[in-house]
Amino acid sequence: MQFLRLLFFTIFFCVLTARADLTIVQKVEGAGPISDITIKIKGDKARIEAGPKVTTIIDSKTGDITNLLHDQKKVIRISGEKAKAIAEMARKFINKKEVLAQAAKPKATGKKETIDGYETEEYVTDTPNYHATYWIATKYPDYPAILGQMEVMQNGAFESVRKGMPDYRDFPGLPLRSRVKMEGQVEITSTIVSVNQKALSESDFAVPAGYEEMKMPNFTNPNPSPGGAKPVDQSEKKPSDQ
Repeated sequence: MQFLRLLFFTIFFCVLTARADLTIVQKVEGAGPISDITIKIKGDKARIEAGPKVTTIIDSKTGDITNLLHDQKKVIRISGEKAKAIAEMARKFINKKEVLAQAAKPKATGKKETIDGYETEEYVTDTPNYHATYWIATKYPDYPAILGQMEVMQNGAFESVRKGMPDYRDFPGLPLRSRVKMEGQVEITSTIVSVNQKALSESDFAVPAGYEEMKMPNFTNPNPSPGGAKPVDQSEKKPSDQ
């Protein structure tokens, strides 16, 4: 379940682009220890680094996911089809209900706050099971072009996960901070630390040499044995049972 939680929040705060290169560093709080997430985008691919041990590469065109386990030098590949199944499990895990089928438009509250030297305006989105607050920098340099790149995945494998969430194109500026609370889940705060539009290397989105293939855990079928029954360990039988 921890994998599904991490997958969902990575997807939610992930940005994809098919137009230019982009690197965004975000500070995320609420899903465990405070951590920095670095997201690199080039063409149809995104590289997400949520820590030194694991890197996730997503192909937005095919839906394929590649996980690099650096401490083990292993690679786990997830096809677009399997990614859809995992995304559906994540949707059920976070208890998203049909009431979220249509996204609520962000509404301005009139409150202002300065973040990293930029004046921001507070916007909120509310549904019965979902509350989010965004601090929007309306004068962030070149924000229209950045917003054109910052699109949460709306189609493909993760359509069911992001359904009901606002589109970045609804914002009148760059959302420097996002605070999200879903029913039954911890509140997650994500703050943009830096934005860079310099060109990225293709090697950032490739599997490093020397990494071995590793079979993906069967998240979509936690009880692979017939009928879901747990096999009996013969070594644990009492003498009277034998």
